[in-house]
Amino acid sequence: MKTTNLGYPRIGSKRELKKTLEQYWSGKINVESLLDTAKSIRKENWLLQKEQGIDLIPSNDFSLYDQVLDLSVTLGCIPERYSALTNNPAFSSHDLYFAMARGIQKEGVDITAMEMTKWFDTNYHYIVPEFTKNQTFNVSSDKIVNEYKEALELGIKTKPVLIGPVSFLLLGKEKEEDFHRIDLLERLLPAYEEILQQLSDIDAEHVQLDEPYLALNLTEKEQRAVHQTYAYFTTKFPNLKITVANYFDCFGDNIETALSLPVHTLHLDLVRCSSQLDDIIESGKLNSYTHLSLGVVDGRNIWKNDYEKSLKLIQKAIDFIGAERILIAPSCSLLHSPIDLNLETNKENLSSELKQWLAFAKQKLGEVATLKKLANKENLSENLEKLKKNSEAHANRATSALIHNQQVKQRLGALSAKDDQRESTFPTRQKLQKEALDLPLFPTTTIGSFPQTKDVRSWRANFKKGNLSIDEYNALLEKETKETIEFQERTGLDVLVHGEFERNDMVEYFGEQLNGFAFTSFGWVQSYGSRCVKPPIIFGDVSRDTPMTVKWSAFAQSLTEKPVKGMLTGPVTILQWSFVRNDQPRSETCTQIALAIRDEVVNLEAAGLQVIQIDEPAIREGLPLRKEEWDTYLNWAIRAFRISASGVKDETQIHTHMCYSEFNDIISNIADMDADVITIECSRSQMELLDVFATFKYPNEIGPGVYDIHSPRVPERAEMVALMEKAAKQIPVEQLWINPDCGLKTRHWPETREALIEMVAAARECREKSSVLA
Repeated sequence: MKTTNLGYPRIGSKRELKKTLEQYWSGKINVESLLDTAKSIRKENWLLQKEQGIDLIPSNDFSLYDQVLDLSVTLGCIPERYSALTNNPAFSSHDLYFAMARGIQKEGVDITAMEMTKWFDTNYHYIVPEFTKNQTFNVSSDKIVNEYKEALELGIKTKPVLIGPVSFLLLGKEKEEDFHRIDLLERLLPAYEEILQQLSDIDAEHVQLDEPYLALNLTEKEQRAVHQTYAYFTTKFPNLKITVANYFDCFGDNIETALSLPVHTLHLDLVRCSSQLDDIIESGKLNSYTHLSLGVVDGRNIWKNDYEKSLKLIQKAIDFIGAERILIAPSCSLLHSPIDLNLETNKENLSSELKQWLAFAKQKLGEVATLKKLANKENLSENLEKLKKNSEAHANRATSALIHNQQVKQRLGALSAKDDQRESTFPTRQKLQKEALDLPLFPTTTIGSFPQTKDVRSWRANFKKGNLSIDEYNALLEKETKETIEFQERTGLDVLVHGEFERNDMVEYFGEQLNGFAFTSFGWVQSYGSRCVKPPIIFGDVSRDTPMTVKWSAFAQSLTEKPVKGMLTGPVTILQWSFVRNDQPRSETCTQIALAIRDEVVNLEAAGLQVIQIDEPAIREGLPLRKEEWDTYLNWAIRAFRISASGVKDETQIHTHMCYSEFNDIISNIADMDADVITIECSRSQMELLDVFATFKYPNEIGPGVYDIHSPRVPERAEMVALMEKAAKQIPVEQLWINPDCGLKTRHWPETREALIEMVAAARECREKSSVLA
């Protein structure tokens, strides 16, 4: 029996990669310094995994931005629009790489970034590969081989990891009509063969190919493509021990395909789908040589592993095929976990009682190693003591008074059908809102946040450290808010926001003010590139004692005659972007959050806010991977949003925001949310995401984002007008708003000012053309 790991966080224990990337992008350091930091993180990760007792340690799980982008570059899958960089000696390979991720606007070159979307049902974002009908693939990077050699210099023979060919194709998009990307497989396989040959030539023994699409509903053609791929590889490389890794759900209807693969190891996510081990045993179709990698340690949540439960699964597998064909592993890459619980020394954030229930990435490696020793009956006295302490921690959690609140449970039980319904239907509300708000055609707004400058972040840090009094801190925030309101008025925006300068993260800020939440100091997780989030921990019943946002929203509204939006994060997004308790259904936790947000919405309205935005970017992300499970999720998720939004009068306009999602399959559910206005990301896809709203004849108002805030480039007015002209061909102009794709928190003020001035000018031009556009 061996231990293995599928991947490890790459940001560094103190977010070293984030800080170094941002210094590089701002021109403060050169590329050599960036690469030195990257090498240091890789070394630390490899040595840590060796020290923790992992036998098969991954390589090529590190990335400067995103692993899917890395593979696109490695395979030469670079869209034609970047030829201005590939054929220009003034630009380096790193300029090209980051231009694909973030766009570029320098040296007379202005190119938009590639599309970005969620990695399955996680909050990680990947760069979407773009495919054309005559797509070619040529291995043009030696990253995979170089990182293998780099680890070898440390005395560690790693297991290189890369996304499998079928999943890579399915993760992408066709940029031309009349072909399906899976048809490119025969062109793609020789490129993979070249990579595997390079690894074989340097004596790599194991290779992990991630095929997470095996957790989705695949067509027969796609299932055949999986089998074709691994039959091809096995023929070419009979001595290479290939692991096919599936995670985030069961194999489901793909189980026969998976079991037929002539590969060394199949990885099973037994956290998301513990029943699939029984399915495999009962099928009797596992190849006699195939090993099983048992993903029994949760790679996506922070709760301590239940050793007794895991050992039962491990023993069942041992009884089935013998210990020599078993590997113990996390359920998926630990990319989705915070790095080290030992860094959490602030007892005000995490009490000793709560901390004993948790495990972060480093501790999860230890859990994997301990489970192997317990299953093998190694060092029995030492490891039986670990088993005892583990059982005691779980027993303590089950009975802890920290968790349960009877008043919350009673309120939940008293909910009725009317609690998730507005007073009137949208047409009635729309008429009343137009009279109350008196907005022009193509009204302009932003999504909520404005740049959080170094000064703003330092004020918050100094306030937390006690270096600023509450009065001093509030005075600084008042000044920043006032200046932001004045800027928006000067610029000519129609619906303003207060800027959110008092907030850290859009989920963490609310969690800090709700009961049932706990927080970390260093629990950072990568969302994309240099963007890291620190998810709260929902450990108990959720409730709200006092208003959370009314003070700053009401203050901003007192500074202007124009409407100011109250800004809230929705219940589903708070749930999705937190580490959620696993001792009750997620639907129950979500509804508890919805009631807390509902109270806040009612308070904002009472304070004079006529427009309230409840952000729900995670609705699509929360969908189960298998379509047969969608209805159950969507029923409780949409109901939770409606509960949060339905306590106000008809004249109050409810907005919601969603970004980087595909809506095609759930558009009717989005309509069921019944938000008066929805704003969505559309600029990277050049308004493609709006197609489904048009086809569906979406009844409410919609703001398709006209510029990409994740890119440092400033769009021209003509570019935004052109996007709105596309939008107006699909959606009646009376329903259209103009806004950025997302919040402006991560941007700098100079580019923000310039972009919003251009956006307002674009709106004015659209109004002048309104009769033509209509």
